[in-house]
Amino acid sequence: MGTEVDFAGAERLLREATFLDCRPVWYSSNYVYLAQVCADDQQFAAIYKPHKGESALWDFPDGHLYKHEAAAYELAKLLRWDFVPPTVVRDGPHGVGSLQMFMPHDPEEHFFVQREREELLPQLMRMCAFDAVANNADRKGGHCLLDANGHIWGIDHGLCFHPAHKLRSVIWEWAGDEIPAPLLADIETAGLAIAAESDEAAPLLALLHEHESTAMLHRIERLLRDKRYPVPGQARHYPWPMV
Repeated sequence: MGTEVDFAGAERLLREATFLDCRPVWYSSNYVYLAQVCADDQQFAAIYKPHKGESALWDFPDGHLYKHEAAAYELAKLLRWDFVPPTVVRDGPHGVGSLQMFMPHDPEEHFFVQREREELLPQLMRMCAFDAVANNADRKGGHCLLDANGHIWGIDHGLCFHPAHKLRSVIWEWAGDEIPAPLLADIETAGLAIAAESDEAAPLLALLHEHESTAMLHRIERLLRDKRYPVPGQARHYPWPMV
């Protein structure tokens, strides 16, 4: 699966798919499974993150992580930024959780390699702006997947949407720089849809608590006012590990 993704079709397949196999990904801090699923006689891989497998966190309430995975996908759709793989909330072998299309990639081609390729920088700048909107507290280098078509996919968005400032990322190359006008226009359009609680924004808002969506609107307003990428604060602003 490359850049030409039928997102609506992929969502339907994920919702209707039958689980054929489900194996744990051992290097994850939560219970994460690489699943083989089948729908419409198509067999494909997906990442399954059940609610039951979430480790307790002091700053993120129980049951939020899998919803945030799907909310990040819905936010990216609202922004018209096609870099979060199709993700849905559904039941699975270990209960309700998120199910995300697996994107084939080379794990050695992570962010710290991608940033050295000039043609990839616009995609990384877009991802950096997304993280500022979503308040991503865990943008590791290994969360930027490069597929065979040169498209960068962003994954692992469970630690997003906290109402308090939590931005932790490896992408600080453009800190303080002006956000490109086309990205700001997309952010403004998405913000208007969220504020109006439009039908288009409804799938996103259904996955967030009101205080989370309100805080996101405040972040959008600040970005539109300042027109610049955030700069690191005094609190810890890099995730660990960084890849």
